[in-house]
Amino acid sequence: MRVLVTGAYGFVGTAVVRQLAAAGHEVWAFGRRAQAPPGLPVTRSLRGDIRDRAALAPAVAGVDGVCHLAALTRSRESVVRPEAHWEVNHGGMAALLDALAGRPDPVPLVFGSTAAVYGAPERQPITESTPPAPGNPYGASKLAAEQLLHARAAEGAVRPVVLRCFNAAGTGDVDEARIIPKALAVAAGHHPHLELNGDGTVVRDFVHVDDVARAYLLALTTPAAAGRTYNVGSTPAAMLDIIAAVERITGRPVPVVHRPAQPEAPRLVSDTALIRRELGWHPDRSDLDRLIADAWRSVP
Repeated sequence: MRVLVTGAYGFVGTAVVRQLAAAGHEVWAFGRRAQAPPGLPVTRSLRGDIRDRAALAPAVAGVDGVCHLAALTRSRESVVRPEAHWEVNHGGMAALLDALAGRPDPVPLVFGSTAAVYGAPERQPITESTPPAPGNPYGASKLAAEQLLHARAAEGAVRPVVLRCFNAAGTGDVDEARIIPKALAVAAGHHPHLELNGDGTVVRDFVHVDDVARAYLLALTTPAAAGRTYNVGSTPAAMLDIIAAVERITGRPVPVVHRPAQPEAPRLVSDTALIRRELGWHPDRSDLDRLIADAWRSVP
């Protein structure tokens, strides 16, 4: 299968590219780089902005499937820059669907959505039937993109699958806006301490990026997945659990400075029964120590 991956050079995108190539698929990469990083197994590299319909036209020509990951993904930043997140996340989906319009045969399109569409529901764990209630422009723009995808699928050009990913981590995770890379950067001596909101008992759900990538492969290649939405998560962990694991794995201290607690959900945990049952997906690398050990090897 010839597969287009948008956002192919990002943290999750590169893992998806590697997973597809390892499974024998021909991967076309679309992103804002002039060429793919050395060693990334892509057959063709196409440069462009996901909102640019002209740039997308040659990228979708002749492909048998699409994994759409191009996005702006920072929740807190989206509060400051909501227009940018709507333009890229919703506008990018619109441009991609326009480029795919008119195909005689529908192609599977796996969309990388987010658990942020759920907001902060009281009932845990979160299932796919939990009513969406995004609490920031990032989640709202992703939910709108999901809705647009399903609406346009009725025109027949695509067979949509939505993956609502929780907190991807592991190999290649160096974004210090996330807790694991930031704690590891402190352990490496790049920062004097880790600032933590509240007492550190807030629980979030983490999943290894390689397990996320396998979810994309299964969603793309399982015909029965068409039209479905799946959670992708694995390991609930409190912030204090992460800090303790970082100290254990690295053998180095992580000094913590506690800041005032922020208004946030005390626990956000995924129910992944549906993707396990329907796609046979299961997380192989997502235990907390493995997540942190793999991310530690990526710290510069």
